[in-house]
Amino acid sequence: MKFRLTTLCLALAFLPFKFLGAQTLQDVRVDVIYLASDYLEGREAGKRGEDLAAEYVTSRFAKIGLLPKGLDGEYAQPFDFNYTANPHASTGEARTGQNIVGYLDNGAATTVVIGAHYDHIGRGAFGSRFLDGPIIHNGADDNASGVGALLYLAERLKTSDLKGHNFLFIAFSGEEMGLYGSKYFVKEPTIDLSEVSFMLNMDMVGRLDKERSLIIGGAGTSPTWKDAFTKITTPKMKVTTTDSGIGPSDHTSFYLADIPALHFFTGNHQDYHKPSDDSEKVNFEGVQEVAEWMYVLLKDLDGVEKIPFTKTKNTGQRQASSFKVSLGVMPDYAYSGDGMRLDAALDDRPGQKAGIKDGDVIIKIGDLVVKDIYDYMEGLGMFEKGDQTTVVVKRGAEELSYKVTF
Repeated sequence: MKFRLTTLCLALAFLPFKFLGAQTLQDVRVDVIYLASDYLEGREAGKRGEDLAAEYVTSRFAKIGLLPKGLDGEYAQPFDFNYTANPHASTGEARTGQNIVGYLDNGAATTVVIGAHYDHIGRGAFGSRFLDGPIIHNGADDNASGVGALLYLAERLKTSDLKGHNFLFIAFSGEEMGLYGSKYFVKEPTIDLSEVSFMLNMDMVGRLDKERSLIIGGAGTSPTWKDAFTKITTPKMKVTTTDSGIGPSDHTSFYLADIPALHFFTGNHQDYHKPSDDSEKVNFEGVQEVAEWMYVLLKDLDGVEKIPFTKTKNTGQRQASSFKVSLGVMPDYAYSGDGMRLDAALDDRPGQKAGIKDGDVIIKIGDLVVKDIYDYMEGLGMFEKGDQTTVVVKRGAEELSYKVTF
């Protein structure tokens, strides 16, 4: 696909006049600002906006010098899927998405997969937390930031002396609708999956905070991970890990194929799946620093051909349980104390209506003591719509009880 220069000029027009220093940081800014512009209409899988995003990522892969590793010598790996805004509908709209796949061939025996999804939720017909009608959801953090980090790593590795692995870079389509692109790639891989050492996935890495909190999921998928993390002191990050290989992003598809996989994430926020997730709220330097942290991890593992795979404790079943009710809160995944601390209590949802606030730590739901997010989800599973219960939270030194109606 031929890249349209005018679209890049559109992106550059949004850049501040201040000199940005390193070219790689300017690239991150351009990548994220363009992908999260209204021109791409929210990058909904199988629609015009996502096609434009695919065209852009293709052009960037070619400019970096990655080899096409999609279908028939192209970067694109198209796949068909059935779209419906209602997951319970029996029929839907036939669409085609496309993964964009680029390869850095170092002549190594093993390959590392590095991925991020480039689709988002369009005008919010599905998955939106915005209630006032269809409007473009630009998805700057979710997940233009991950694609920015992906492209940064591709440029970094192309010119590096890390030659112990080949690197396969994949911008996935259809993640928001159900991991369609990554599931398809694992089912129809364009390389031999038996040669893959591990997979790194970036989803929402655009809001690195003052505490420099980096949440890494999948740390239990190999005994290699946690020891490797302790060796990384620069860039300095406050790292919180979860073990499960199953989570709401594309690393899950690789974990289920017995490939060690990590998910990098800088935390939830109030703009998640809202039109307000725009590029002016992205910490561009933070995107670069997360990618640089990952580069140091890759450097540490450069001499290790394949790392062992470990199945994780089946917390994924609890995460995937079908809940009939919701409290309407967003967990703080960087929190490591007892209870479940909230990044946000969403407006007009049961928790916020009852009096629960951002920053509260849920320690009890009904009769169940909540020690972590999994206890919280187990507690939700005990209730039906219309039920009432008491939720106990810690707010500072106080313990407060609230009557919640689901």
